[in-house]
Amino acid sequence: MTHVEQPVPIEVHQPTSLTPYTPAMAAPTLPHPVHVPTVASIVMPDGRIVTGYAIHPVQPEPVAVKPPVSRTAVNVALGGVGFLAVCGGLLLLTSFIAALTAFVTQLITLAAVIFGGWIAVQVFSAGSHRGGTTVNIRKAVIKRNHFNG
Repeated sequence: MTHVEQPVPIEVHQPTSLTPYTPAMAAPTLPHPVHVPTVASIVMPDGRIVTGYAIHPVQPEPVAVKPPVSRTAVNVALGGVGFLAVCGGLLLLTSFIAALTAFVTQLITLAAVIFGGWIAVQVFSAGSHRGGTTVNIRKAVIKRNHFNG
């Protein structure tokens, strides 16, 4: 059987505070509150007496209430929405430019075909003389670097 010691009760003594000494003949002073910190004495289980000032726990400063969403997150989200809007506009702009380029290319090709056809008709219809200057070229004989026409 094991022997269990009973805990010894702790005694706390509160000493009385001293009032400051003022001589009877001293000049009158303005009354000011005298605050003497609380002194506590504790009797430990082994018989020692510990005396000291009571320490009040430090209260943390109240924390400012933060909004549920930070302003930085809101700014980043708005920037992303703006970037998507710009990208959509740029996509439409590039599509428009590509369509306009294809249209202009087709117009140039059509003009080249029509103009080339007109030139071909002018060249191949030279058989009919409608006016202008006619040049008859006869057979020429070239002999010893001399042209006989």
